[in-house]
Amino acid sequence: MRRFKSHSQNAEHHMRTSSRKEESGVARALARSAVRNGGKLRISGGAACLTMTLLAGCAVGPDFLEPAAPDVTRYTKEPLKAASASAGSGLDQNQRFVQDLDIPGQWWAAFHSRPLNDLIEDALKHNADLQTAQAALRVAYQAAEAQKSAFWPTVGGNYNSQTIKVASEVSPPGSTPGDYLALHTLQLDVAYSPDVFGLVRRGVESAQAQTANQQYQLEATYLTLTSNVVAAAVQEASLRAQIESTKKIIKIETDLLGLLKRQLALGQVAVADVLVQEAALAAAELLLPPLDKQLAQQRDLLTALAGRYPSNEIERPFNCEVQQTG
Repeated sequence: MRRFKSHSQNAEHHMRTSSRKEESGVARALARSAVRNGGKLRISGGAACLTMTLLAGCAVGPDFLEPAAPDVTRYTKEPLKAASASAGSGLDQNQRFVQDLDIPGQWWAAFHSRPLNDLIEDALKHNADLQTAQAALRVAYQAAEAQKSAFWPTVGGNYNSQTIKVASEVSPPGSTPGDYLALHTLQLDVAYSPDVFGLVRRGVESAQAQTANQQYQLEATYLTLTSNVVAAAVQEASLRAQIESTKKIIKIETDLLGLLKRQLALGQVAVADVLVQEAALAAAELLLPPLDKQLAQQRDLLTALAGRYPSNEIERPFNCEVQQTG
């Protein structure tokens, strides 16, 4: 047991001796290199560039890979037919489904309504939600540009000037002939932190991703605003058509009630027939107030989407008639 311990100690002593010899050999080589270079240890420019390049490539964290878009070509399980029935729209035209057709940015122009085009243009100029999204995009872009400043060195300067009066009992220091000593101090600070592990680059990538996200938010706000304006305009036109039809029904029911009353005076109909007609007229008249209320709400909605106050309601109404833009 003692012999084994002794051999182990000898092996450890031999390893420490060899290590010291290697370290001393490296130190002597570096010392000889320093003596040849005039007492300074120098690293070649190529080695320095290679070292900085390797360190700059050591970015911490995984690289983001954009996922592929889903392989979807339609919304339904079965392929759509090329055309479908018009469903009694009165336009004598069947609906057609066109594949791979590019939709223009101003898709609402397909309605050929000048009041609708003017309202959407007004909403795009004055809607508060759209202006907020635009401001958020500008803030995100400027923040991303400011984040890039970390790639550059920081330079700061300071200048200080002061005048000191020297006591007359003491001779002024130096070669100053007067009793006043002027002291000027100029300080320049230059600092630079190399982006060794990619922290600055990751910060810039994050800021750029925030900018892209705000851009998508702006596009979503733009699409939501235009679609809401068009839907509200179509709903207003539908309500006006329903109100017009209800008024026609009320007029017909009123005329029919007048005829029944004259027939009752002549003894051709019973009182029950007149009462039934009065009930039908009252039921038709009950349909009108809710429609008027919904129309007023739609007008307020369009006014708000256009960025106006309720007292400044939009002037032109929307009807079901197709209006050409010319």
